[in-house]
Amino acid sequence: MARIAVAGFQHETNTFAPLKADLEAFEERNDWPPLCRADNMLAEIEGVHLPITGAIEALHKAGHTVVPLLWCSAMPSDRVTRGAYEIIVGQILDMLAHLWPVDALYLDLHGAMVCEHLDDGEGEFLARIRRAYGAEFPVAVSLDLHANITQQMVDNASIIDCFREYPHTDMGECGARTATSLMRLLQQGHSMVEHKVLHKLDYQIPLTQGCTLIDPARAVYARVAELAQTPGLASVVFACGFPLADIQESGPAILVTGDDAHTVQQCADTLLSELKACEADFSLRIYQADEAISHARQLLQSGSGPVVFADTQDNPGGGGAGDTVGIFRALLAAGVESAVFGMVVDATLAEAAHAAGVGATINGALGEWSGFTGDAPYVGDFRVVALGDGHCTATGPMWLGARMAMGNCALLQVEGVRVMVVSANMQLADQAMLRHLGVEPAQEQILVLKSSVHFRNDFQQIAQEVLVVASPGPVSADLQQLNYQQLRPDIRVMPQA
Repeated sequence: MARIAVAGFQHETNTFAPLKADLEAFEERNDWPPLCRADNMLAEIEGVHLPITGAIEALHKAGHTVVPLLWCSAMPSDRVTRGAYEIIVGQILDMLAHLWPVDALYLDLHGAMVCEHLDDGEGEFLARIRRAYGAEFPVAVSLDLHANITQQMVDNASIIDCFREYPHTDMGECGARTATSLMRLLQQGHSMVEHKVLHKLDYQIPLTQGCTLIDPARAVYARVAELAQTPGLASVVFACGFPLADIQESGPAILVTGDDAHTVQQCADTLLSELKACEADFSLRIYQADEAISHARQLLQSGSGPVVFADTQDNPGGGGAGDTVGIFRALLAAGVESAVFGMVVDATLAEAAHAAGVGATINGALGEWSGFTGDAPYVGDFRVVALGDGHCTATGPMWLGARMAMGNCALLQVEGVRVMVVSANMQLADQAMLRHLGVEPAQEQILVLKSSVHFRNDFQQIAQEVLVVASPGPVSADLQQLNYQQLRPDIRVMPQA
C-alpha cells in the first residue's frame, strides 16, 4: 500500500472585486473550515462536503496511508496577496519535505487563483512541486468547475479532474474520482497520463449560465459524463472558466487525457465542436429590479411558493462584498408587503442590533461600506426582529455538514421587507442560514439571495421561479460591462446569441 500526501489551497479570484485575500482571509472560518494542518486538518474537514474528504475516503477504502499536510480556502475576492501565497505554498512544500518519502500527492485546488505577483497561482504551485520532486512523482489535482485551466497546470499535473455540477453538489464525488485515477496510475507504475489534449473555447460563459440544473449546461455535463466512459480515456473535463478573472488564460476549457492518443484527440475535438454549436444557448435574461418585482407579483397571484431573486452581481461567492442594497431599495419603493432580503454584510449594524435587543428600533446605515461605485448605504430606522450568533450547520446538499460562522447577525425590518444582516462575508446558499433567525424560506413570498447559482442547490426545490436580477456589485452578469485589459484577443466576452 502507498503513502499518499493530501493538501488543499482554494481561492477563486475576481480581479474586479474591491478586497484582496491576505493570510487572515485563509485563517478565518466562514462557510468552509479555516486554515488547518496535519491531524487538525483531518478533524476540521471530517463530515464536510469537500473534494478532499471524498479523496481521503477513497484512499482509505483502498487501504492506502493518508498523509495530511494543509488545507485552506478564502472567500472569493480580488487577488491573493503575495505574502499569503508564498506563506501557504511554502508551508505545504515544507511539510511535504518533512514527511518525505511519500508515493504520490493529491491536491484539492480551485483553478482560478490570481495573485498579486502572478496570474496562474495553481500552475506555479504545481511547477514548484515538479521542480522539487521531478517528473516521476505522481500529482493528481481536482479543480472547481470554474477553473481557468492553463497549459502550465496541464503540463505539471499527472492528471486533472473537475466538478460536473453547479451548484457544486458533486465535490466529494470529484475528489474520489481524482483519487481513483491517482491510484490507477500507481498500479500501472506510471507518474502521468500518457496523452493530454487541452482546447480553449472562444467565448466566455456568464456565471449564472453554467448552472447544471438547467440547459445548456445540464446537457453539456451529461455529455461529459457519457464521454468519460469511453475506453482508452482517463478523464474528460469541461471547465466553464471563471470570467471575472481578467487574465489571458480566462475562459472555458476542455481537457481530455488517456492512454490512446487517437481516442483522446477525437473526444476533445468532438466536445469542442458540440460546445461551439451550443454557444447561443448560453445567453441570458437579466431582470431590472422593478421588472422582477412586477413579474413576481403576477406569479404570486396564481402560484404558491416563493419567487427567488438572485442578487448575483453582489455575490460574495464570486468576489462581492455582500454590502450593496439596490434591490432592497427597490422593494421598499415598490411597497412590497412581504419579502426577505439576505444577506447584507454589515458588522456595525449587526452589533447595534445586538446592543438594542429584539423588539427595539434602531437608526443606522445599511451596507455599502466597501465603497463600490454605483451604490450608497440605506439610512433609516430598523426594527430588530431576531438575533443570532451566526453559528449553524448547513443542511443543503452542497454545503451539507459545513459548520457556518456568520458572526453576530440580526433580522431587521423596514415596512414589509426583512433584511438579514451578518458580520462575515459569505453568500446565502443554504436554508439553514435563514432558519437560524427564524425565517422558514418555503413560507415566504419573495426571497432575495446574494448568490449566483449555489443557492439553487437548496432553494430550487421550493422556488416557484428564479429570476436573475441586476443590482450594483462587481460580479457582473453581463460581462460586456467589465473593462477587460488582459483577455486574449480571440475570445468573445459574451456568448453570441
